[in-house]
Amino acid sequence: MRHQEHLAALSPLLKKPYFTSKEAKILGVSSATLCYYVKIKRLKRINRGVYQDVNYFNKHAFLWSDLIEATCSTPNGVICLISALAVYNLTEEIPRQHWLAIRQQTSYKKSPDINITRFRNFNLGKTEITLEGTLVPIYDKERTIIDSFRLLSRETAIKALKSAVNMKGAARIDFVKLELYAKKLRFNIQPYLEMISV
Repeated sequence: MRHQEHLAALSPLLKKPYFTSKEAKILGVSSATLCYYVKIKRLKRINRGVYQDVNYFNKHAFLWSDLIEATCSTPNGVICLISALAVYNLTEEIPRQHWLAIRQQTSYKKSPDINITRFRNFNLGKTEITLEGTLVPIYDKERTIIDSFRLLSRETAIKALKSAVNMKGAARIDFVKLELYAKKLRFNIQPYLEMISV
């Protein structure tokens, strides 16, 4: 396959904020070809196996770029706590760092922009959402609220819970799931539910 054909094959991925070498391979483009495109400055290498069209930011206004980049650069990292609250619009705080959860025994490379938290119940409430065209792992609203009470300030957690309760339709939290997570994570959420319902 010639270089122009490779670019044509990559075109769906070039419209995304980030793509992986695995995604490119599915389209018939090898890692060696991706390296060549990085060398000639046609692609930007974000991290190992993660690439971006060099012209991407010229074509798109991008709200979550740093968070997606941090998530892609952290193996098995899951968006959590303040970053998840921001994604779900449950906080007015602007995260100074990207909050990501990893498994207990996972090693990681330290970064000043990333706040790593080790979670025991790693898969509990783990889901995926699409941010700016990129599928990223994140904890659902219910898990994020329980974790906020466990690991953040009470003020932040109570505000998040109030915001979630006041959301309408599909955006509203699932109280059954919230109480199930609270039980599994050994946190008593009932007093706070009663407090905000007064």
